[in-house]
Amino acid sequence: MLKKFLALALFVLLPAIAFAASAPEIKGKYTAVPGKEFKYDGKTVEVIEFLSFYCGSCYEFEKSIPAIKGNFPKKLKWKLAPVYWGNGSSKPGEAYFLAEEAGKGEQMKKALFKAHFVDKKDIGDIAVLESIGAQIGMGFDFSVKLRNGAKAPEARKALDMAREYQIEETPTLIIAGNIATNPHAAGHDMNDFKNNVMSILRSIIKK
Repeated sequence: MLKKFLALALFVLLPAIAFAASAPEIKGKYTAVPGKEFKYDGKTVEVIEFLSFYCGSCYEFEKSIPAIKGNFPKKLKWKLAPVYWGNGSSKPGEAYFLAEEAGKGEQMKKALFKAHFVDKKDIGDIAVLESIGAQIGMGFDFSVKLRNGAKAPEARKALDMAREYQIEETPTLIIAGNIATNPHAAGHDMNDFKNNVMSILRSIIKK
C-alpha cells in the first residue's frame, strides 16, 4: 500500500518537478504574468519589447539594448511590439512592421526615434513617414502599403498583446514567456533597468 502511495505521489509531483527544472530561480525585479508560462528551450530566450515610438523612456532604453544583446550573443530572440497611447498614431508601428518585413526594422526604429525626439517631427504624419522610408531605402511600395493600412492588423495585434500581457507602461519587456519587467521596477533609472534586465537574463541562461 505504501509503495502504491509513493508511486502515486511521484506521478502527481513529476509535472511540478519538471516545471521547477525549467523555471530557475530568477534574480532581479519582475512580475510573473498571470496565465502565462515560463518558456526556455536551453538555447535562446525570447524577449518581447513593448514600446512606443512616442515614449521618452523607450528612446532612452534604446541606448542600452546593444549592451544587453552583447552580453548574450546568439542567446536572445528579440521582438518588438510597437503600441501607442492616447492621441498617438498606429502609423509609426505600421511603418516599423513594413520595414521589418524588408529587413530594415532596426533602421526604421532608430529613424522614428530620431525624427520624433531629435528632429521634433510628427511621426503620425504619413508624409513624414514616407520621407523616413525613403531615407532608409524603402521602395515606392512602402508608401502605397502604408497608406492602404497593409500592416494595420499587425499594429492592432500588438495592442491586443499588450492587453493580454497587462502592459501598463512602456518600455516593458516580457522575458521567457511570463517574466515582465519595466523601468518602474528600477525607480525609472534606465541604467538600473538595464542591469535588472541583465540579472534576469543571467538567471535564466546561467551566464
